[in-house]
Amino acid sequence: MSRSRLPLVLGLAGAGGIGYYLYSAGGDTKVAQKKAEADAHRVSAQFKSELPGRGEQAKKDAEKYGAEAGAKVDSALGKTQAELQKAAADAEAYAKDAKAAAMKKVDEFDKKVEAEASKAKSGISSWFGGGGK
Repeated sequence: MSRSRLPLVLGLAGAGGIGYYLYSAGGDTKVAQKKAEADAHRVSAQFKSELPGRGEQAKKDAEKYGAEAGAKVDSALGKTQAELQKAAADAEAYAKDAKAAAMKKVDEFDKKVEAEASKAKSGISSWFGGGGK
């Protein structure tokens, strides 16, 4: 029957660690606990400082990526504004053309109405003995 020896090894390592701190503290459990916490904090700080992306390099990288992102946003904003200005100019030109075409149609209609009104006026005047056309 094969059993894993991992729990035994972990238990012995834990007991050895406790024994080390108790021995170095002279048997005082409070002092041993404080030393163990101090060592754990020091190891944790050292480990965190050695991780990539921490400290000054992380700060420099963040600034670089922030500047690149800002430049991309500014570029996109500039392109969008240019396209909007072009679209506004195109819309204004189209509106002017549409207005001119509408005014031309209105003028044609006015001329036609005036011509028809002139004919009708001369026809009515001839009934009552007015100018003979």
